[in-house]
Amino acid sequence: MPALMLRDVRFSYKGSSDCALDGISLDVEKGEFVTILGSNGSGKSTICLLANGLIPHAVRGTLEGRIEVFGQETTARTVAELSQHVGIVFQEPESQLFCMSVEEEVAFGPENLGIPREETRNRVDWALELVGMSDLGNRSPFTLSGGQKQRVAIAAALSMRPDMLVLDEPAYALDPVGRIGLYKVLRELKERHGMTVLVAERDAEEASLYSDQVVLLESGKVIDRGPSERVLSDPKRMVALGVAPPQLSEVSALLRSMIPGSTVSFTDIDGAERSILENVLAAKGAKSR
Repeated sequence: MPALMLRDVRFSYKGSSDCALDGISLDVEKGEFVTILGSNGSGKSTICLLANGLIPHAVRGTLEGRIEVFGQETTARTVAELSQHVGIVFQEPESQLFCMSVEEEVAFGPENLGIPREETRNRVDWALELVGMSDLGNRSPFTLSGGQKQRVAIAAALSMRPDMLVLDEPAYALDPVGRIGLYKVLRELKERHGMTVLVAERDAEEASLYSDQVVLLESGKVIDRGPSERVLSDPKRMVALGVAPPQLSEVSALLRSMIPGSTVSFTDIDGAERSILENVLAAKGAKSR
């Protein structure tokens, strides 16, 4: 049973004749880190809204197909019910922050579910420690940096103890240090806590480093899916799709163009070492023959 299953899903927002999603089918397995890549308007944000039931319960439009979260049809469950399985973090964390302190913000969800006070306290402490914000619990979230606000938004989602975390362009407004810190948190959630992580992005740099699977979207359709080393190997295709390619994939493509017969292909440091070594050994073998 996948964490998220979409089958032949079509969706058009109310008042629009265009399909935001055009008959896509997609599985996200439990415990996977999956990145959905595409330009603005490709449909990646729509998938995020489908994953926790905001479509169709809060965002109106015409929906066809089947969407399941951990075996539950989202159309048959309320957003509140689904929030206990799927946490969502939006591109702009300010849109999710409205309490006077960080601790109140993180406690808001469990309190509204009627979770006992002691359990809520435990959840708040756990979530803030996980995102490295334990010492800022009494601060107003509106006095924090962009990266800190994003961590608070993640902690608020985690306090609901979801099985899957969905993030829509979470690093869009962050500087490089903030991006690194954010993705370290996401990697820890996946590796140490077994959480399913689904990220929508326009920049493939982090996708090449952290993703188990990468999904490419164009005009509401899935055009490719697979390991990042293969899917992100062609920087020209990435640029044509409106996606910023990983820097190392650009280096890889440059090496292929400079070395006749080379099959070198990589998107991260480990892949670079492996691919270059394989090509060197292949070249030596060819010379010895």
